[in-house]
Amino acid sequence: MSKFPWKTTIAVAAGFAATIYAYAQAPSGGPIGRHGPMAQDGSDGSMAQMHQRMMQGQMPEGCTGQSMHGGMQGGTGMHGQRTLGAPTMPGQDAFGTIQEIVQILQTDPATDWSKVNIAALRQHLIDMNEVTLKATAVERALDYGIEIAVTGDGRTLEAIKRMVPAHVTELREIGWNAKSEDLPNGVKITVMASDAQPLAKLKALGFMGIMVEGGHHQPHHLMMAKGEFPMH
Repeated sequence: MSKFPWKTTIAVAAGFAATIYAYAQAPSGGPIGRHGPMAQDGSDGSMAQMHQRMMQGQMPEGCTGQSMHGGMQGGTGMHGQRTLGAPTMPGQDAFGTIQEIVQILQTDPATDWSKVNIAALRQHLIDMNEVTLKATAVERALDYGIEIAVTGDGRTLEAIKRMVPAHVTELREIGWNAKSEDLPNGVKITVMASDAQPLAKLKALGFMGIMVEGGHHQPHHLMMAKGEFPMH
């Protein structure tokens, strides 16, 4: 029977002594981790704990929110997330339009509140929604222009009858060669090409591209709200 090597005995004893010493030096919060003492939850007591505290909004000693996140207003956090102030988006486009108009009226000392009609503006915005999202537009190319049959039923048809002819009138006032005629279930638009509005452009714009031309909607919205312009 061979004798147990004395070198092996010494090595085992030294390792056992080192382990006991390490546990004796560790704080009561937990055992030793790869980067230092382990926290109560088993995470490393240094970098891991610091990261956890920062995610919970707790800054390490000597570190401010501004230095870690580039400032509280408009800064960028450690993970690329921007810290913003008060929200500005209204959440719905018609709501935002009416909100803007009301703010303009409130800041204008000349506003005659006895004539203001926000309900009329709301109805017009409903018309815009019906025509933009629900109307059917069938386009036909002509030799020197484009013809569009805009149709719908119910509330959509009512909006088409109010909005489309009125917009064609506005187009003519700014130099477009355009006309409209009634259909049983909608309105037909005919726009002829010109130097300013070549055929290729008319085909590319299509119904909604033509409807947004002119930029008259915004001032008309304010006039409607003031009671100075009939709803169309």
